[in-house]
Amino acid sequence: MSAPYLVIFDCDGTLVDSQDTILHGLQVGFQAADLPMPTRSEALSIVGLSLERAFLTLVGPENAHHVELMSNAYRASKVARRKEGLDFDPLYPGARELLDRLKARDDVLLGVATGKARRGVDHMVKVHEMHDLFVTVQTADTSPSKPHPDMVLRAMAETGSSAKATVMIGDTSFDMEMAKSAGVHALGVTWGYHSRERLEAAGADWVAGHFNDLYEGLNRLLDFDKEPA
Repeated sequence: MSAPYLVIFDCDGTLVDSQDTILHGLQVGFQAADLPMPTRSEALSIVGLSLERAFLTLVGPENAHHVELMSNAYRASKVARRKEGLDFDPLYPGARELLDRLKARDDVLLGVATGKARRGVDHMVKVHEMHDLFVTVQTADTSPSKPHPDMVLRAMAETGSSAKATVMIGDTSFDMEMAKSAGVHALGVTWGYHSRERLEAAGADWVAGHFNDLYEGLNRLLDFDKEPA
């Protein structure tokens, strides 16, 4: 068999609806620095970036000295809430069905590329019983923040997949820009944090409005349902 197709998913805003837990963590961070919390839309606009870069984007360079404190407060809050069973991000409708459909194919490998820490991905996997689903997991612990292409490049290196056989699925312009920088297909979704217009402006090759549309988008980009010659 030729090199496998590689389908990489973002997490927050793509696989899981994490807006409430993210907003809670951001609120804790802003309280720790005694800074005013931005509006909901402003706060959620940074989802997808690594934590420090996200806080820096929200507070601006004049408050850069607060970023470490805010990030540490966010992380501590996450750990505490998980121990209490309060940190639960539900899967979007249709997510599990698509993942299982793709996993059942012997020519498709699944991966994750996220601004989360590995600890956050492990929590998602445990809560939603996704063990052995993803063969490559790229996080903010080992790669620069999106839109740097490192996560996608690492995923391809780990799986032996080519750029033309790889697609990045995400809900933000950061995901689309990362995909384009890595030379892979960019598939946007509209149920997360950035608009269709913003996804398309960032280079999305296809934009899905529901998980039911994603398989069609994948097939259009990868052509993996084509009958052999």
